[in-house]
Amino acid sequence: MRPFKFKQFDILQSPEVFRVGTDGVLLGALASVNKAMRVLEVGTGTGLISLMLAQRNLNAEFLGLDIQESAVNITKENFENSSFSTRLKNICQDFKTLETEETFDLIVSNPPYFEESDSDKDKIARQTIELNFHQLISKASSLLSENGIFSVIIPAEIGEDFLKIAIENNLFLARRINIKGIEHSKIKRLILEFSLFENEIEESDFVIEKSPRKYSDQYLELTKEFHIFGK
Repeated sequence: MRPFKFKQFDILQSPEVFRVGTDGVLLGALASVNKAMRVLEVGTGTGLISLMLAQRNLNAEFLGLDIQESAVNITKENFENSSFSTRLKNICQDFKTLETEETFDLIVSNPPYFEESDSDKDKIARQTIELNFHQLISKASSLLSENGIFSVIIPAEIGEDFLKIAIENNLFLARRINIKGIEHSKIKRLILEFSLFENEIEESDFVIEKSPRKYSDQYLELTKEFHIFGK
């Protein structure tokens, strides 16, 4: 597969690993990384999100986890080929069994969200086989620093379930971004951010396209430091 080229780094891709997609780009561009010094990404895939966050925060150190060896290998190569390589580390590790005394200022994930099915397409990356929401949220809650943020992108239709599980694990919604694929359509995705303390919730809306296959001004502005757009 051809590499996906961004302005400051390239993403090598493989048929065996979940490819670059809009969800990852949105989370990489919108997650609250500015104040973070230690960042953990759960399920790195190609390493896209960590690379985008590393470009946005030049001081943060990153640890990426993936349970698939093929994903770890391609992420490692993408990390090493970038100008941020000294701040990026990636290991083959099940998040559920991660043992560390460190806490993280930002834990970020584009998690699997489909129930287990007979489909073999990106099975581990897309289906809740190895990591379900209860496991993800519970573990993230235990690894956040005092002022840490847990940031995810998920389908809108499962947002209420995710919020309920977060409350059960003493995580409070701090930020919600309602993402629409196109203007005047239903909300398609949610970026949800949680903290260990209850505060006023910041809520906003985001539109990807203003018409079919034509990016909105909002999306173009958000990704202008990352995407290479054709003339």
